[in-house]
Amino acid sequence: MDKRWSIKEKPDSNEVIKLAAELNIDTVLTELLIHRGIKTYDEARYFFRPDLRHLHDPFLMADMEKAIERIESAIASGEKILIYGDYDVDGTTAVSLVYSFFKNIYNYIEYYIPDRYREGYGISTEGIDYAAENGFSLIIALDCGIKSVDKIAYANLRSVDFIICDHHLPGKELPAAVAVLDPKRADCDYPYKEFSGCGIGFKLVQAYAEKNDIPFEEVTCYLDLVAISIACDIVHITGENRVLAYFGLQKINNDPCIGVKTLMGVAGRTGNYAISDVVFALGPRINAAGRIDDAKHAVELLIACNEETATEKSLLINVKNTERKGHDLSITDEALSMIANDVIMLGRKSTVVFNENWHKGVIGIVASRLTEKYYRPTIVLTRSNGHVAGSARSVFGYDLYEALYECKDLLIQFGGHKYAAGLTLHPENLDAFIERFEEVVSATITEEQLIQEIRIDAELELKQIEPKFFRVLNQFAPFGPENMSPVFISRNVYVSGYAGLVGEQHLKMTVMQEGSPVFECIAFNQGEFLFDVSEKKPFDICYTIEENVWRDRRSIQLNIKGIRFEKL
Repeated sequence: MDKRWSIKEKPDSNEVIKLAAELNIDTVLTELLIHRGIKTYDEARYFFRPDLRHLHDPFLMADMEKAIERIESAIASGEKILIYGDYDVDGTTAVSLVYSFFKNIYNYIEYYIPDRYREGYGISTEGIDYAAENGFSLIIALDCGIKSVDKIAYANLRSVDFIICDHHLPGKELPAAVAVLDPKRADCDYPYKEFSGCGIGFKLVQAYAEKNDIPFEEVTCYLDLVAISIACDIVHITGENRVLAYFGLQKINNDPCIGVKTLMGVAGRTGNYAISDVVFALGPRINAAGRIDDAKHAVELLIACNEETATEKSLLINVKNTERKGHDLSITDEALSMIANDVIMLGRKSTVVFNENWHKGVIGIVASRLTEKYYRPTIVLTRSNGHVAGSARSVFGYDLYEALYECKDLLIQFGGHKYAAGLTLHPENLDAFIERFEEVVSATITEEQLIQEIRIDAELELKQIEPKFFRVLNQFAPFGPENMSPVFISRNVYVSGYAGLVGEQHLKMTVMQEGSPVFECIAFNQGEFLFDVSEKKPFDICYTIEENVWRDRRSIQLNIKGIRFEKL
């Protein structure tokens, strides 16, 4: 599929030159800083030198004082506390962190993860009943609850108090909990808004430790869990999150908890993790527990205190992940075949596919794969508890949640955000929903939004990529949303030495510009360009710069995102 290339507007040249001189770095690196809102020497120092002292006071968060007082009161009077969280990576890491911290200082504490298929997302009536019937008078809910107004009202009737720690956008009414920790509350003045659910849990234990003179090291020892949640929940890696991710990655690479260490072992990689490695190697395995079996296995792994338990759980989770891959690939193949053989579906601006036998645990992954292939808003549906349930994914710039809102009269429920959502409907409304969703998308999406975009940060001469440039560029990491690995464009490059295929589709080659060194390149899924680049004709490339490690040999490699033989 063709992709459109767009280059960011160059910042003011005087600002670029001034900051480059102050920092003694290449002007292209200065452009990248200014694009990130960094315009002074002090701001650059803050960005390049993350420090745990940059973390904000947790008591700046609305209701934090109330939350800590209620926990202190529960501990002082010997109440039973239940740590409750969602079944995905963010929820299970949050539960593991908060449970482990408080378990070290208090015995009457357990955790609860709702069943994905029986109870669904968020706080459930069944979970509240479990707490009430087993003597739990306080629930700390993590990564969920901000819109559970009716469930919290029910909990209050059953004399179960709630502290909600959530990072999703609140509705018009906040639940009547003892405390609601969510920096996205309209009345919350906390300076940073983009935490993961686990990040909110971290701020809770940071506050409790501060108030009760517990050493900060007993909080920061959980930063590996926070970094995993930040990576896998795809939250912004800016501000406070960037500090947490930076030190969390250090912990993953140097001193992970037993559970994370054994999971890294079964993933086949024991060090040098970047955010993307966490997303692709650890995240799917943690998620597989809840998708295929029971997310409690993930918590049991992450809170494990001995290698025997951790090894047993990591091997189990790895098996579940292999099972998940099997479902994922077979369902993706079926769905792609359905689309390819349906002329009407091929001509649409949305994709909605349904098969009552598909595994509900992997349909979100399948929706992402179909979106990659056809690049349009996509919904994958299956049968669940007598209803039709599904996962939806969007394309850059298109608000999927708003499109579903326009179909709300045909839905039992829906929730999510701009780019990903879940929904449930009655089977008899399926056909009407498919047509309505297509009508809404067709009327509101632009032709431009249906063509995938490569956003290019800056133009670069290959000769500028020297050791100091690469060293400074690496200090922009950890990379992720709002701080993505920069994409560069270099013009009139040509193959010098080698071009060939790796596997069936991946292009590997060495390129140079006039007067530059030769650089190794990998272009995934771009094997169709082999003949053209081998012709020795000049072409343009857009790419990220990365370090390639092969048998202890380290070299700079260009990861090619696009190849063009005509001028941009």
